Amino acid sequence: MKAIPSFLLAGVFALSAACSSTSTSGTSETATSSAADAPTGVATTTTPDASAGTAATDASADATAYMNSFASMSDAVFLTNAASSDMMEIRAGQMASQKATSAEVRKYAQMMVSQHNQSSQELKAVAAPLGVKMPDAMLPVHQALADRLMNKSGKNFDETYMDLMETAHKMDVAMFEVKSTAAESPNVQAFATKTLPVLRSHYDMANSLEKKVD
Repeated sequence: MKAIPSFLLAGVFALSAACSSTSTSGTSETATSSAADAPTGVATTTTPDASAGTAATDASADATAYMNSFASMSDAVFLTNAASSDMMEIRAGQMASQKATSAEVRKYAQMMVSQHNQSSQELKAVAAPLGVKMPDAMLPVHQALADRLMNKSGKNFDETYMDLMETAHKMDVAMFEVKSTAAESPNVQAFATKTLPVLRSHYDMANSLEKKVD
């Protein structure tokens, strides 16, 4: 598995910092804007190419810090981030369903579209009673992932997509693990607990396929 790029880690760290200042009883607009605004500067001023060398340095320490960044995430920001991740999975899956050269990769992509559409609907049902507004567009951290597929084709597209899926589901699993045991809302915790095994399965499949297409 490839190391998580440092520019993504930076975006998540900024998002985590925003969480600590977001009141769990605040309005839906506040929760949404705090999550969306926090990583914007990082995502627009740091490019994947510029951080490639850094990502390979101290990868183990980066991964540990990344996992710890979700510890203080509020339920509202978790829901917003999970919705953004679903949007990215669906968008990337739609692209891969059409552009991937491997039949296995296309099948995986189609499953991602179907299952993350289902997750998105379940997420909305959990968020609505809590007054959490779902984002209209991907957060910068997820947009940065989706952008990695731009201008890719052939085998290179397959490799990039599966690497993206491995990274994205590692992010999701880390986030959902926290909320499956430490959510403020019982409904959020139940949603995280129910969804976590599915995300782990997606990650395991991505890990296996990523090795095949490399």
